[in-house]
Amino acid sequence: MAKRSLRWSEQVCVIEGPDLIGAALDGEAEFEGLYVDREFVDKYRDVIGRAESAGHRVFALEPGVVAKIADATTPQPIVAAVRFRPSRLEEIEHSAPVVVLHEMRDPGNVGTVIRSAAAFGCAGVVVTGRSVDPYNPKTLRATAGALFRLPVVVEDDLSNVVSWAHDHGARVVATVVRGGDTPDEVKVHQRDVLVIGNEAEGLPDDAIGLSDCQVTLPMTSRTESLNASVAASVLLYLAFSTHGHGSAHGES
Repeated sequence: MAKRSLRWSEQVCVIEGPDLIGAALDGEAEFEGLYVDREFVDKYRDVIGRAESAGHRVFALEPGVVAKIADATTPQPIVAAVRFRPSRLEEIEHSAPVVVLHEMRDPGNVGTVIRSAAAFGCAGVVVTGRSVDPYNPKTLRATAGALFRLPVVVEDDLSNVVSWAHDHGARVVATVVRGGDTPDEVKVHQRDVLVIGNEAEGLPDDAIGLSDCQVTLPMTSRTESLNASVAASVLLYLAFSTHGHGSAHGES
């Protein structure tokens, strides 16, 4: 398998707000430190206590300092520096659908798909090509903590992911704006790999050529296409509902 790009190496990112920090604690993420405006220590006593119980360092800072660390336009007075180690394909327990985001550039869309993948019991998400960094602060916020609940893999070459899927006996399903089979015809299976393309251009021909089949969501003639994250979420829900709400990570 081709070597990963160095841009997907371990990194430290800042996450903001008690909800995202709480999700990181639930996921047993590695904290470099938690930083809180000293005027809000009492307000965030619960999450601070959890961090301290887990052995993480907590720093109470002077008013205004936390805002300088944060990325959001309206920053929250509590942030944490968390170390991320991207997963590898071999770490995905392929007993449920896997979502591949190919050349997806919008951090909000990537985060939304990761959130939907966690909600509908996917085994993992793979980011390929020149997609946005899944640990981008905007992406992290859009995941609403889901990134801490399932493996997120980064691979430069989509063909590596396709080879991995076929080695595991999985079918590769490409989403296309037009010309594909309907979801009823494709019937996304529990172990399928679902490939979603770029927001503006969809999947390139070479990526479609690597797939085993293509799926298109039926739409009215007045609608040209759906947002990439919306299309992915609809297909994941259909797969989830087809196999029953209790079948996530179950047998195919």
